Amino acid sequence: MILLSQADPNTESRLPLLKSLSIYVPRDERFGHLKMADFLAYALKTVAQVVKNGADAFVDATPNEFDSFDDVLKLYEGGIELPHVPLLDNIRKIFPLEFLKEIFRTDGERFLEFPMPQVIQDNHSAWRTDEEFGREMLAGVNPVLIRRLEEFPPKSKLNRELYGDQNSKITEEHIQNSLDGLTIDEAIRNNRMFILDHHDALMPYLRRINTTPTKTYATRTLLFLKDDGTLKPIAIELSLPHEEGDKYGSNSEVYTPAETGVESSIWQLAKAYVGVNDSGYHQLISHWLHTHAVIEPFVIATNRHLSVLHPIHKLLEPHFRDTMNINALARQILINAGGFLELTVYPSKYALEMSSSLYRSWDFTEQALPEDLKKRGVAVDDPNSPHGVRLLIKDYPYAVDGLEIWSAIKEWVRDYCSFYYKTDEMVQNDTEIQSWWKEVREVGHGDRKDAPWWPKMQTREELIESCTIIIWVASALHAAVNFGQYPYGGYLLNRPSTSRRFMPQKHSPEYEELKSNPEKFFLETITAQLQTLLGISLIEILSRHSSDEVYLGKRDILEWTADEEPTEAFKKFGKKLVVIEKGILNMNRDARYKNRVGPVKVPYTLLVPTSEAGLTGRGIPNSVSI
Repeated sequence: MILLSQADPNTESRLPLLKSLSIYVPRDERFGHLKMADFLAYALKTVAQVVKNGADAFVDATPNEFDSFDDVLKLYEGGIELPHVPLLDNIRKIFPLEFLKEIFRTDGERFLEFPMPQVIQDNHSAWRTDEEFGREMLAGVNPVLIRRLEEFPPKSKLNRELYGDQNSKITEEHIQNSLDGLTIDEAIRNNRMFILDHHDALMPYLRRINTTPTKTYATRTLLFLKDDGTLKPIAIELSLPHEEGDKYGSNSEVYTPAETGVESSIWQLAKAYVGVNDSGYHQLISHWLHTHAVIEPFVIATNRHLSVLHPIHKLLEPHFRDTMNINALARQILINAGGFLELTVYPSKYALEMSSSLYRSWDFTEQALPEDLKKRGVAVDDPNSPHGVRLLIKDYPYAVDGLEIWSAIKEWVRDYCSFYYKTDEMVQNDTEIQSWWKEVREVGHGDRKDAPWWPKMQTREELIESCTIIIWVASALHAAVNFGQYPYGGYLLNRPSTSRRFMPQKHSPEYEELKSNPEKFFLETITAQLQTLLGISLIEILSRHSSDEVYLGKRDILEWTADEEPTEAFKKFGKKLVVIEKGILNMNRDARYKNRVGPVKVPYTLLVPTSEAGLTGRGIPNSVSI
């Protein structure tokens, strides 16, 4: 079903909620029955969790607020008993009775009772430690941004004529006592300084974002690599646009770690603002833009230009399963104006504008994991390494496991493509390949068509590398940034998605509030109660594997080719993944690797290839399917 916009008949208009489930996608791209049943069951749960009666039943003395951290824990420890009849009345206003009969849960789970997120299963407070804060940049839900610091103080790349001096205000005095006896120059030369930098991405939008109920900062976080391989946060810079105008630069405050008194509460708030920045960037850029959005043009071009009998179509087809369907639903109910992301993530109504603008810096070739790691300065070329690069943070779980998966995919793609393409000329003379790649560049990614980095698709090596990148993005990269959402972000205190007040200034009434009740002040600063219910319901859906998922190294059609060599190469690929999985699980049990488990005792399993259905925090589906 397509509903045309009355304002512009050449564009589509958003469908009503129920009808949005019938939005048009090609028949062979639609969800299968089991997938749709799973998706609808949990989509319904999302709606049910936040209907008015449900929210009112949960709220006690302070409307729309949690009063303490213990209040938040009630979401997972017993849940809340809701009046069922009024709740059903509200749901029936949205969904017809026959729809409810098909998808209502029958497992006895009560409304407003959520599974315990892994980050607090072992310990309810370990998430607050500085070690865990740094570890999640290497092994959390968004481990793709941290980079090595190569100059101090950090410099901005924003246009100085438009935004003035946006360079960091962190000084030597702020951090010199946190470098284990090294000078700043020594720490940089020895590859011990790292940064999580959200400043430049956010600053151009921050003034407008802060006109909404959001009140937040653009953040820079400096970290020091300790001798034991863990990262120690040593300074957080919170920046706002200059009150006199953008061209005057930014106003910045720098905060350093503290363990006692009101200073420790200030430090916890500073880390929360970093979490807010990272949560929004993760959802809009790392997750939506860099996996869901960028892979769709490849899906469309493949179906338009490669015959179903073409070897590259057969290679890539499993990695496009359900992508167009889930993206169509996302555009209707998640990333649309007024959708769930705008309601739960800090950029609010500027979310998609910010996401779209950052597409300008997307580079297809840098989606290759080794290239991404080198670009961020966390790895260097090393011909003696089995993966061609050497990590500068040896205990970097996402990179360690990712390189194993990347190399296995590339070996499989090389074996496969080498069977069908014996020479570069065969690639050049394949008219379907050439028309496919032309559409990918000039139509699917038309805004980037003139970028100099596009492979020319004239050699076997370019074909192998390009197909490897496509499969990596659709499978392992998406798994790494998607299925940890609930394990880490289902507890919103650990990864708040928005902030509603600024850092209190000394001697202000707000500062006295913080001193007298730091938990309550923290909760009134980060994501509100109703947004929390909506947000964790949403990411519970997105973090689940469907019951009919097909994982990397598997295919849903066993007899997909009659050629023996590709069949054997695929079996070899599957066996390699089994070895990788065992290696990951063994490393998670090795106490030498402190970043693989951390203070919260959550092992890094997001790149373990296999999984069962449900909320597992592991498993690499073939495709962007949720």
